[in-house]
Amino acid sequence: MGDSGVHGGGAGGPLAGVRVVELAGIGPGPFAAMLLGDLGADVVRVDRPEPSPLGIEPAYDLANRNKRSVVVDLKDPEGPGRVLDLVDHADLLIEGYRPGVAERLGVGPEACLARNPALVYGRMTGWGQHGPLAARAGHDIGYTAVAGVLGLVAPTAAALPDVSASDPDGPPALPANLLGDYAGGSLYLVVGLLAALHHARATGAGQVVDAAIVDGAAHLTAVLQGLLAGGRWQDRRGVNLLDGGAPFYAVYPAADGGHLAVGALEPQFYAEFARLLELGPDAPGQWDTARWPELRARIAARFATRTRAAWEAVFAGSDACVEPVLTMRQAHAHEHLASRGTYVEVDGVTQPAPAPRFSATPGALRRPPARPGADTAEVARDWGVPSLAAEPAESAGSVDPAEPADRAGSTGPTGPARTPASPTA
Repeated sequence: MGDSGVHGGGAGGPLAGVRVVELAGIGPGPFAAMLLGDLGADVVRVDRPEPSPLGIEPAYDLANRNKRSVVVDLKDPEGPGRVLDLVDHADLLIEGYRPGVAERLGVGPEACLARNPALVYGRMTGWGQHGPLAARAGHDIGYTAVAGVLGLVAPTAAALPDVSASDPDGPPALPANLLGDYAGGSLYLVVGLLAALHHARATGAGQVVDAAIVDGAAHLTAVLQGLLAGGRWQDRRGVNLLDGGAPFYAVYPAADGGHLAVGALEPQFYAEFARLLELGPDAPGQWDTARWPELRARIAARFATRTRAAWEAVFAGSDACVEPVLTMRQAHAHEHLASRGTYVEVDGVTQPAPAPRFSATPGALRRPPARPGADTAEVARDWGVPSLAAEPAESAGSVDPAEPADRAGSTGPTGPARTPASPTA
């Protein structure tokens, strides 16, 4: 097994032996389960009979790697019982329904903990299990907006000689759905699950983990909240040290349209940056804030004289803290990431290797993305749950069509209530 933690067999990983039931959804819940699987957990995804609303080909749905899949119709009278049979053998459970839906389906915390008192029951939503917005649909963009995180993300300064800085009163930039769904959602859910698992193994008592994207996203701002309270951070975007307000912590275009990211904060790094960029002895000082517009224009003018590749060569091997802004495909080939095996190709699909890395129990890519229902017989045997292999009875419906049946915890279809056929988003 290489340093990237990729191989084809064996359990592996620090979570080997931990069993996880994932009730199928989209966004942060599946990503959290993927992370647990990357670290060695035995993740069984309970898919529904209907295809995923994302419409992605299963082979490319990387959030389902390192998992096995069974299909259970929770509207079928036997469906909830089959999930509870899995719960009997599980350490962790992940669900991402709107508040109250899991209870109506018969697989809520009370039912699951009655079957397995040591179970850690993880709930992944956008708004959380209570509060005025708890039942409302939503997406990453809305959760981060309300949490005060989206408003921190300034548009990149145009960084041209006639532009002094980004517009602090303009709209914020959109960092895909990374800050909310995955940073404020998935990662906090995983931390909560593992902390509660530690407690359950010490005491035998399980519990419910309420992971809300608004909570996690807000928690990410802890250091900035302290700076704000201490008068060291302005409550506006694009005017602070780390949000593009400083000309030496910003992004600039090169002559060919490529971009360079500059992070020359410390004086010694800035000195190296100024020397290699050839700013000249008459350039404004780093901390002469009154002349920052002039300094920004001078930096922009210098970057505009060469291509991105030419500037990469200039700064190569230095501590000037200048790096190219790469696309996802360009990042695959970057020499540093290639040397570390940060991205790997498996079955023709380039994807990130498991992270973080462990010296004694490395994670691994053991399985390709699970295809719905493909592992039913195997899981029934390995987990000792013969009911999974039984034929489903006629569907009777488990969710009131008038009730919101979608979850409100990730980017994806989370609009008004649908028919009982869509208990998950």
